[in-house]
Amino acid sequence: MSNLIVHGGTPLRGRIIPSANKNAVLPVLCATLLTGEPLRLHGVPDITDVRKILDIFRTLGSEVHMDHESGTLELHHRATTFDAALHRLPEEMRSSIMLVPPLLARFGVARLEDNVKGCTLGVREIDPHVEVFQRFGGQVERTEGSLLVYSPVRLTPTDHWLDYASVTTTENFVLCAAAADGTSTLTNAASEPHVQEFCRFMAMIGVRIEGMGTSRLMVHGGGALGGGEFRFDEDFHEITTFLALGAITGGDVVVRNSAPGNFPLIDRTFAKFGVQIEHADGWSRAIRSGPLKVQTPFTSNVLTKVEAAPWPYFPVDLLPIFIALGVRAQGNAMFWNKVYDGALGWTGELSKFGAHVFSSDPHRLITFGGHALTPAVVESPYIIRVAIALFMVAASIEGKSEIRNATPIRRAHPRFVENLRSLGVQVEWTSEE
Repeated sequence: MSNLIVHGGTPLRGRIIPSANKNAVLPVLCATLLTGEPLRLHGVPDITDVRKILDIFRTLGSEVHMDHESGTLELHHRATTFDAALHRLPEEMRSSIMLVPPLLARFGVARLEDNVKGCTLGVREIDPHVEVFQRFGGQVERTEGSLLVYSPVRLTPTDHWLDYASVTTTENFVLCAAAADGTSTLTNAASEPHVQEFCRFMAMIGVRIEGMGTSRLMVHGGGALGGGEFRFDEDFHEITTFLALGAITGGDVVVRNSAPGNFPLIDRTFAKFGVQIEHADGWSRAIRSGPLKVQTPFTSNVLTKVEAAPWPYFPVDLLPIFIALGVRAQGNAMFWNKVYDGALGWTGELSKFGAHVFSSDPHRLITFGGHALTPAVVESPYIIRVAIALFMVAASIEGKSEIRNATPIRRAHPRFVENLRSLGVQVEWTSEE
C-alpha cells in the first residue's frame, strides 16, 4: 500500500487540466471489443484500472498502442480471441463485468471472477447484471471461483425496467442491446455525465440510441459497428476535487472545464459552505471571500443538507469531498448518502484531526464544523474520494499529516501528487511492504 505525506497549511494556487473520468473511460474500453475496426481514443488517463484492461486486451491478442504521455490510445481487436478455459477477466475491478457483453457478442462465452469488486462502499450485488444477461438470452452458471456466462445463439432484444438506476447495469444493458438484432428499451436508466459520454461513444461506432441523458433509453442494435476517433471530456469529479482543494485551503485554483452544464447543483452545494463557483471561457474557479461557513437555510430550524443519490441528484461519489468542507466550515451540516450502506464508516478517522462528526445511522452524518484541528496520521478505506477527503482536511491544517492506504487515488487520478505540487503543496508518496 502507498501513503500520502502532506505538509499542510499552504493555500493552493494555480491552474489544473483534469484527466478524463475513469467511469467513462472503463466502459468505453470494454465497448471497443464490440468492433474489429481500428479506434483511436484521446485523453485516456494513466491509471491502474486502465492498465489492467489493456493488459487483458494484450492477453487476448488485441493490438494495443498506448502513449501515456499524450493520453492517446490506439486499439484494434481484429485478431482478438477468447478461451473461457484459459482467460480470466481482471479481479478487484468492478468494471470488468462490462467485458461480458462484448465477449458474448463475439465469442458466445465469458468467464468472470466470482469476487469482482470495486471500492468498499458496502454490499454491491451483481444480480442486476446477471438479470440483464439473462434477459438478452445469456445463461449464467456458477463454477468454482468464477461465473460462466454463455449464449449459444445471438443475443435477442428485450425491454427491461431496472430496480434502481445503476450506472454499470445501464451500460451493460446498452452493450448487450448493441449486439442484439432489434430494438431494446431500458426504463429507470442511469443518466450520469459519464453514462452520457459512454452513449456518445456507442453512437460514434454506429449504435443508434434514443433518450441519452434521460431515464429511458431505446437502443437499436444488430448493425455493423465501425471504428473512429473519440475524445474524452474532463472528469467532473476531478474538477470538483481541485475546486474544493482550493476552497478548503483558502487558495485560488482554476480548473479546465469544458462541460459546465453538469455543474448547477454542484455549484449550489458549494454555495452552502460559502464558496461561489465561477465558470468562464472553459475554466472554473472557486471563490471564497471569507472563512468557510455553512449557510443557514430559509427554514431556520432545520440543518443544511447535502443529499446524494443517482444523477441528477448530487453525485454520491463527491459526498466525502463536501464532508471535508463541512468539517472545516463554521456551522453544522447533514450529509445523506442514499445509495451505499457502507460508505460513511470512515468518518471516525476525522476525529483524529480533532473534527466533531456524529453518525446518525449508516446513511447520514452531521458535521459540527469550525473547531481547531491538528495534524494526524489517519487510515483510509479502499474508497477513492475518501482518501482524497482525508487529504483535503490534512492539507488545510498547518503541519505534517499522513494519509495511510491512499492507494485508491491512483485508480482515478493520474499525476495527482504532481498536480498538487504544481499548486504549491509539499506532498509525497511513501510505500510500505
